[in-house]
Amino acid sequence: MGLSARLELRQGQGLVITPQLQQAIKLLQMSSMELESFVETELERNPLLQRDEREFETEEAPAEAAAPIEVAADSDARADLDSSPDQASPGEHATGDAPEGAADAGGAIDWSKAGRGGGGFDGDPDTLENALSHEKSLVDHLHDQLAVAGLTPAETAIADVLIDGIDEGGYLRVELAEVAERLGCALDLAEQVLAVVQGFEPVGVAARDVAECLALQLKDKNRYDPAMAALIENLPLLARRDMAALKRVCGVDDEDLKEMVAELRGLTPRPGAAFGAEPIQPATPDVFIREGLGGLWHVELNTDALPRLLVDQRYHARVSAGARSDQEKVFVADCLSQANWLMKSLDQRAKTILKVSSEIVRQQDAFLAFGVEHLRPLNLKTVAEAIGMHESTVSRVTSNKYMATPRGLFEMKFFFTSAIASSEGGEAHSAESVRHKIRHLIEAEAVETDVHSDDRIVEILNEAGVDIARRTVAKYREAMRIPSSVERRRMLKEAV
Repeated sequence: MGLSARLELRQGQGLVITPQLQQAIKLLQMSSMELESFVETELERNPLLQRDEREFETEEAPAEAAAPIEVAADSDARADLDSSPDQASPGEHATGDAPEGAADAGGAIDWSKAGRGGGGFDGDPDTLENALSHEKSLVDHLHDQLAVAGLTPAETAIADVLIDGIDEGGYLRVELAEVAERLGCALDLAEQVLAVVQGFEPVGVAARDVAECLALQLKDKNRYDPAMAALIENLPLLARRDMAALKRVCGVDDEDLKEMVAELRGLTPRPGAAFGAEPIQPATPDVFIREGLGGLWHVELNTDALPRLLVDQRYHARVSAGARSDQEKVFVADCLSQANWLMKSLDQRAKTILKVSSEIVRQQDAFLAFGVEHLRPLNLKTVAEAIGMHESTVSRVTSNKYMATPRGLFEMKFFFTSAIASSEGGEAHSAESVRHKIRHLIEAEAVETDVHSDDRIVEILNEAGVDIARRTVAKYREAMRIPSSVERRRMLKEAV
């Protein structure tokens, strides 16, 4: 069979992800703070984009007020602007139903009709969020104390290395012998400097383990006697609640041991926890859920978390009229195209968040009304089918997004829980509501003076219509850091 070359024409369909589509997908999964950073970059890069600094307008405001401050310089540019099809807001061409007043005539995305901002104190620039985000780190706090410690230059150099080796919890994570070898100093000198650093605030800092951290705090209170030292050296016995062995080791009676344990519980195992190694990023709600009349829930976008931008069409007309070379014309055209696409993507992102949030509220209205015990099983597929979107889109929308409800601030992922079958063949129970029931049963043990084993909890839940296995109860209990029934029984006896 001979080989030959020939031309064929074939027709097919394929999905091409354009850069603009990739940008729209990325915008969906961005948090409000990531979106703000992205918009700032676009504002610096694209001269046709401007931040809309105007106050929200009323419905009676004239249309001329929506125009940018910059005006065209000549009549030809004004004529080009008036006849330009790009003058309309890009949001008008976006798919989906936009809330009334979502975009104004100047191309600015304005969700004042769709939601109301909130969460801040008007006229108070020094808000709680700003105070938290500028909190001094533990390392900075220790370096400030080192500056007035009066050490020699060699000791200060050793202390600098030791402080840099302290983690966020306040523990020293570098070997002292390694530091001495690296700096070429005697190990005794490194230990002396470490003792100085361990005297800094907060008390217990620079300890190498939990026992040393607690010992430093007890020494500061002048309570580190031989009995306390024995208790500190046998923390595993305390973790197992083996009080009989602890009494023998410490040489004390029941009353003294109880006082020693109570004093130990008043100490701080993580002295550096009060400091932040990195700026704290407060969670900003993307959606507000408010209760209305007749048991209805109102879903509103947080306008403070949405960037308000506009495309300066008149400035575009001026620049286009003055462009001479083909390169300049292509640059201006690209800037306009990218600005319009960004406006459309932001508009579509806001609509998608509102649509997904509304469906979540519709599915979980019982939780909002009655509490976590009424949280229904929910997955991405259910929401996606209800609003006519793909599961991946719903997943991106619910990532790093928060909803402010009358019951608190929750990440959108919180409302998606796995299902646990009903023993009576009825509606399934959500895993979160079952965990809440387990916690409620265990918390009630102190009042009933009766400790429930995992098997007994399974029986109680089965009687309540929850079909659950013992290993699942144990898994949920351990995830909530609740001790076993044996340990809880010991704690209950001691409390009595």
